[in-house]
Amino acid sequence: MTFFQALIQGIVQGLTEFLPVSSSAHLVIVPFLLNWTLDPEKSFLFNVLVQLGTLVAVILFFWKDLVVIIRQVLVGIKEKEPFATPERKLGWYIVLGTIPAGLAGLLLKNKVEAAFNSPVLTAILLFVTAVLLTVAEVFSKKEKDLDQLNWIEALIIGVFQALAIFPGISRSGATVSGGLLKGYTREAAARCSFLLSIPIMLAAGLLSVIDLARAEFFLNFLPIMVFGFVIAGVVGYFSIRWLLNYLKKNSLYGFAVYCALVSIATIFVASFR
Repeated sequence: MTFFQALIQGIVQGLTEFLPVSSSAHLVIVPFLLNWTLDPEKSFLFNVLVQLGTLVAVILFFWKDLVVIIRQVLVGIKEKEPFATPERKLGWYIVLGTIPAGLAGLLLKNKVEAAFNSPVLTAILLFVTAVLLTVAEVFSKKEKDLDQLNWIEALIIGVFQALAIFPGISRSGATVSGGLLKGYTREAAARCSFLLSIPIMLAAGLLSVIDLARAEFFLNFLPIMVFGFVIAGVVGYFSIRWLLNYLKKNSLYGFAVYCALVSIATIFVASFR
């Protein structure tokens, strides 16, 4: 992987991690459409580790919220009243919602890695994202705010997040759709999605750092990784801001159409190669 390729992939990751269009799909499909030949092992580690850049972005964006949540959770533990405030509840619900994706990642790690090598499968799953976004928009009442979240709904949204371990199923798209289907507004569903992404992205990134440190190409590959990390983080921060403003007045239908078109185009190109 060259620095130019890392630049493109970093921009792609930053733009698509938080938009409901599947960053993992784009990290597979973009090199495929550009006819790049990348080392599968390096590419997979890059794709996962560059998410740490967008993880930093979401932490910085929600820093004040996170400080309040963490502080309240710790006070709740000390006072033995873990659910006394909305912030305490939200903190524990984030932990609960992370469990399904964590279990899925551990149990299906090898299958997920194999899926990253299949642009056609990724494109098919991206079309599933388009369907999911459309269904969520059609059937959601869009009435509830995030402070109305309960533990059952947090777990259900967490199950939606678990679907996104495969490239093509958008993590933000799945979790936002899960929130919409439980009656939350688009903005509330998006905020829940972003907060829920932090633990799972952190865990996935740290596990891949361990894998990368064991790799023979670690030192040579590190500068490219750092470059992609920075690009993804900067672009990701502004993507979060844009999406939250966009969802205040706009639907997910545009993203659904985009996912469907990219999916069809990828399958079309693949059929002629």
